[in-house]
Amino acid sequence: MTAKAGASESRISPSLALAALGVVYGDIGTSPLYALQTAIDSSGPGGATQPWIVMGVVSLIFWALILIVSLKYAILILRADNRGEGGIVALLAILEGSGRRRGGQSAILLVVGLVGAALLYGDGAITPAISVLSAIEGLEVAAPSLVKIVVPLTVVILLALFLMQRYGTGLIGRLFGPIMLLWFIAIGLLGAFAIARDPAILMALNPFVALHFLLNANPAVSFAVLGAAFLAVTGGEAMYADMGHFGRNPIRLAWFVVALPALVLNYLGQGALLLSDPSAANNPFYNLVPAWLHFPIIIFATAATVIASQAIISGAFSLARQSMQLGLLPRLTIKQTAHDEFGQIYVPTVNWLLCIGTMVAVVGFGSSAALAGAYGIAVSLLMAITTLLAALVARQWGYNLFLVILVNGAFFIVDVIFVAANGIKLFEGGWYPLLLAVTVAMLMLTWRRGQILAENARRHLRVEETTFFNTMEAEKPVRLPGTAAFLSSASSGMPLSLSIFLRHTHAIPERVMLVTVESAEIPRIKEEDRVEIIPLRPDFQRVVLHFGFMEEPDVVRGLRLALQRGLIPDVDLARMSFYIGSETVIPAKKLPGMAFWREVLYAMLQRNAERSASYFRIPATQVVQLGAEIEI
Repeated sequence: MTAKAGASESRISPSLALAALGVVYGDIGTSPLYALQTAIDSSGPGGATQPWIVMGVVSLIFWALILIVSLKYAILILRADNRGEGGIVALLAILEGSGRRRGGQSAILLVVGLVGAALLYGDGAITPAISVLSAIEGLEVAAPSLVKIVVPLTVVILLALFLMQRYGTGLIGRLFGPIMLLWFIAIGLLGAFAIARDPAILMALNPFVALHFLLNANPAVSFAVLGAAFLAVTGGEAMYADMGHFGRNPIRLAWFVVALPALVLNYLGQGALLLSDPSAANNPFYNLVPAWLHFPIIIFATAATVIASQAIISGAFSLARQSMQLGLLPRLTIKQTAHDEFGQIYVPTVNWLLCIGTMVAVVGFGSSAALAGAYGIAVSLLMAITTLLAALVARQWGYNLFLVILVNGAFFIVDVIFVAANGIKLFEGGWYPLLLAVTVAMLMLTWRRGQILAENARRHLRVEETTFFNTMEAEKPVRLPGTAAFLSSASSGMPLSLSIFLRHTHAIPERVMLVTVESAEIPRIKEEDRVEIIPLRPDFQRVVLHFGFMEEPDVVRGLRLALQRGLIPDVDLARMSFYIGSETVIPAKKLPGMAFWREVLYAMLQRNAERSASYFRIPATQVVQLGAEIEI
């Protein structure tokens, strides 16, 4: 068992299941374009001419779909949710929020979780490249003379996709589900017709066929094929990452009723084709297609891979927002692209960094076969980390230790085998997503550590409430009419902006609110728990606003809620001034902390982060910024 179920079981909804087909299963649904071909190529020259190899490869793919996607993810991992939300960040939030681990254990856990989150970005750069390339490569079968336009056409399509992100995907997003449903029906029918012509391939459903291949093939070949077969399950991790959007039951319904049967039929059909015609190994997917259907299927496959790419890009945006809320990334500009759909967001920085990473992959590798070497290693590592974190959550939620070790341990062993199998492709391209992931993880760790050091520096500069009020009584500053809000990063002590204001103006507003925004380790906060009021004096009160990691922090909305509930004095929020500290971080070699180059990096990230006012949705005309320098 992985963990106990979430707060509420999601209902079974055919409409949500249809939507899940478009978002959750776009990636894994387009894997037949390249997975079997890559696995057969990995078996060595002439592998397609030997029926026992074809049978073994197909059997490996089938049982990978059953064990990893169906049993591990659909049945087991989907049970480990954080108030209905899934994904590596949700798991990390559960474990970080438990507060039960010692410092060293927590640090190790944090590094493991951040590497897992960073691997998603490595996957995000590779998936659009390999998916769209594999679809366009159908031209090599339909019209070999067009082979030279495969890479340029792929670049144009992907560039258009990234350019489109700023306008949102609400309209075309509604078509994702129906298009992917037709795609699964089409690939299922193509496979079924091939199986009918050579039903001997059904023997591949026997697990002993896969075992026979692994034991009798050359060990190096077995390992290479195992790594290639893993490509058939890449995208399965989206089940868990997107659970919060659709619920576990619609995701399961879409998998077991539509996606899994269609994928199994298509892989069996490709295998049946190879049994009767080994020469089809150059592209078994497109060779399944009748000649008169080649160009329509190429267009259809391109649409399906664009949908798969869109799902990955949207997932990267959501992950960035969650990471920012949990303090793992600097504040980035987030634009809401749909007023009626919270999940429709656009993060320009993430979009263009992904675009650059994807274009480098397309142009640098040049084909889906070359990219296949780069693809599996990031996803297999992510799956292993997910299994490990889910086991820790299971123990935290009280499941029997023996049962957790038995179940999660078995899946972890399978994951490690796939990691090792993909590891042999490290120098064939596997280094690329790992390089991207290491870069992102380093940035996350540097930002998080820098935030801790900066807060420690602020703490030394921050005046305690008693001291501040004693100073006020002694100096008797001028009291300015009206109410002002001073934003504070801490829920104790006086914000630096207030101390700076008093020092330079020798005045204090008539009424003062010290506003702190706190991010929770749960996805969303109930409205009744949103606002916490801490009275300090009749004219001073601290307002703590709580937001979940899936929510958009909005200070004005939080204060309006407090006003409606009578928790703060009557005030015109549209005319109130918000005072925010604008800090300049100074790296200092003499102070203990991080390596100096990391301090310089943190200072650069801090300077380029989105301003607090914009991030917290405070109107620019009501903001007053007060500068300060802090050394770390």
